[in-house]
Amino acid sequence: MTREIRFDQIDEYVGKQLETLVRVATLQAETKLKERTPVDTGRLRQSWQRTLEPYKGAVFNNLPYAAPVVAGTDFPPSWGGQYRTRRGAEPFLDIVAKDVQTWTLEQAARLGRDQ
Repeated sequence: MTREIRFDQIDEYVGKQLETLVRVATLQAETKLKERTPVDTGRLRQSWQRTLEPYKGAVFNNLPYAAPVVAGTDFPPSWGGQYRTRRGAEPFLDIVAKDVQTWTLEQAARLGRDQ
């Protein structure tokens, strides 16, 4: 069944839907990053943080070795220019980004259909 929204309520309705989508996509990204983060001591996995603002979300990790492990960039000298994780030679940031992008597009399309 289609939901009826008065013309003067469209901006408020769409704004709330978009805020929800951004919040849930940010939480989804954080969850996927934590799931894929290799664990030695668990410090890297536990250090993921998120910020949420209206229409804007971010997931980040301030540990100095987060970028080499997650994205395969900015290797410390002690790594000898080599990517080092137990999960193999592929950085997983691109995989998580694609997963979250696909999920977000699916959810956005569903919002348009389900309302």
